[in-house]
Amino acid sequence: MNIPKGIEGDYLETKDDHLFFDIKGYHHPRDRKICFLRFVPDQNGERIKEGRKYRKIYSLDERYLKLEEKYPQFIFFSKELDLRVQGVKNGDIEKIYTPKEYYKLLNLKKELTKLELHSRNLCKLLITDGSIPEDAIGISGSPMIGLGLADSDIDIMIYGTHNILEFQDKLKQILLTPNDCRSYNLSEYKDHYKWRVGGSNISFESFLKSEKRKLHQGKYHGIDFFIRYIKDPNDWKGTYYDYQFKNLGRIKVKANLIDSTNSIFTPCSYEISCVKVLESKIIGKSIKLDNISEVSSFRGRFCEQAIEGESVLVEGKLEEVRFKTDEPHLRILLTDQIHDKMIVIASN
Repeated sequence: MNIPKGIEGDYLETKDDHLFFDIKGYHHPRDRKICFLRFVPDQNGERIKEGRKYRKIYSLDERYLKLEEKYPQFIFFSKELDLRVQGVKNGDIEKIYTPKEYYKLLNLKKELTKLELHSRNLCKLLITDGSIPEDAIGISGSPMIGLGLADSDIDIMIYGTHNILEFQDKLKQILLTPNDCRSYNLSEYKDHYKWRVGGSNISFESFLKSEKRKLHQGKYHGIDFFIRYIKDPNDWKGTYYDYQFKNLGRIKVKANLIDSTNSIFTPCSYEISCVKVLESKIIGKSIKLDNISEVSSFRGRFCEQAIEGESVLVEGKLEEVRFKTDEPHLRILLTDQIHDKMIVIASN
């Protein structure tokens, strides 16, 4: 499968400062990649690559702060996204790292660390028992760029819309079969609760209602794994310049979920209807809030969050979305770990 470089799941390294960014989405401006700072050189860092120590930056706020202080050239305002966003110009990119290339490298490598061995073997398990083509899988994350730790997670990427949709039922069986690949237990869900929704007012019961049925995460030989799904390039609708997003403020709604087919992909999306607005801080006037038809997110924690037929409470950023000459629609974008939420309030 031919997947272009420089998309979701890939990382890039800058030329002069050797910063590492994780690339976001499929669509990018002609002159740069939209990406977010992940690793910075730091003499006190615990990760080492080519004699240079690095530190991982976790929070989005800290990523912006670091760039503002030392590398402001990697922040720009996108009029298409109506957003101040991070990005690296093509001429400043030293190298783009891809999950498929890293998986191929592990297949050729004779001596593997424990993490490398289990990462490769998990891919082989998904290929064999999940019928994933060998050229449609890869391994992302810090190990891909040589900055992994012994306790790093396994970040699997699977490509191709048809492959992925057929894989879901097979993955259910894989997780139930004795093969050292399983879903989380209650204790592990409690650990995940702290760092996934810590600081928010989401209860553990609400968190668990969605988490316990997610298939894209679990343990393999005791190591956390997370699977991200990338659609076939033929399904990447339009280009970066075909879209125009407009920030309309924040909103909190109750809605019915009518289609969750795209909830497994990155970015994930849900179709909603029968929207009841509970709270809003809207920018501008004459906005028909009954035109909200979508919930979307680039954050993996919102994948498989709800299923068709359920009622959900959603809080996030309200945007107007225009695609070419199509009629615009409204969507709620989920980005912030503390303030944004999607909670199932009534199940099928």
